[in-house]
Amino acid sequence: MTTSTSDEQAARTGKPLLMRLGVGLFAVGMLAVIIVFVLFAAGMEDLPVWLSVAAGVVTPLGLGLGLIALVREHKGS
Repeated sequence: MTTSTSDEQAARTGKPLLMRLGVGLFAVGMLAVIIVFVLFAAGMEDLPVWLSVAAGVVTPLGLGLGLIALVREHKGS
């Protein structure tokens, strides 16, 4: 009879779920930042609000989640 702990699950999948979520959100946010810069350079001034929110909120949210996952992983070892 074996029980699976969260450490064993993280070792099997490579990275904890929180870290993968943080990296994914950060990547989406950075893509939004690049799109905002390209559209602004192309002459568009009235960009959609959702694009600005994605660039301004999702990027730091992903970075914060990744940092929290790093701290939690370090404290667990």
